[in-house]
Amino acid sequence: MNSLLSKNVFFIKEHRGIFKAANSYDIYDSETQAVVMECREPNLGFFTKMFRFTDYKRNTPFDVQINTPQGQRVLNVKRGVTIFRSVVEVFDENDVLVGRFRQRMLSIGGKFDILDENDVVLCTLQGKWTSWEFSFMKDNVKLAMVTKKWAGIGRELFTSADNYALSIEPTVAATDDVRLLILAAVMCIDMVLKE
Repeated sequence: MNSLLSKNVFFIKEHRGIFKAANSYDIYDSETQAVVMECREPNLGFFTKMFRFTDYKRNTPFDVQINTPQGQRVLNVKRGVTIFRSVVEVFDENDVLVGRFRQRMLSIGGKFDILDENDVVLCTLQGKWTSWEFSFMKDNVKLAMVTKKWAGIGRELFTSADNYALSIEPTVAATDDVRLLILAAVMCIDMVLKE
């Protein structure tokens, strides 16, 4: 696991764009305010691009690669075409499956089970329907939280750019694979629940 994932607070900024099909984010270190990771969707097919501009955007596949600015792979988040419920796979820098997210049906505010590679539930990502706030919970203990940072009325109305703050509790071990899954889940919130 990349040492960057041992940090506890990240700021995720989506690239602005009026007509953009691919998802593109930069992840900043909260202390230095430097870009520490880049999230890109480089292998977007023609038909997927076309469907991204329709009501079927939530159903399209994605393959988001998260790398350091120097090009070193940190993780990969993949999903195929979905109809009712998303199942997203997360791979580490060596393309080894680390875990999955399984969307829960009929949840208010959005909910995912975060599973390890053997489909054992590690924690649950749950949102509030009244706000853009998501918590990672395990046995009623908060492991991390994601909140949306408002970027201003002009940017919010005329582009699809969103900004997020991810805060991981210090009680989560720096080498725990759940950190990798938590970071990957932030991308899934936007692409699966909030688009």
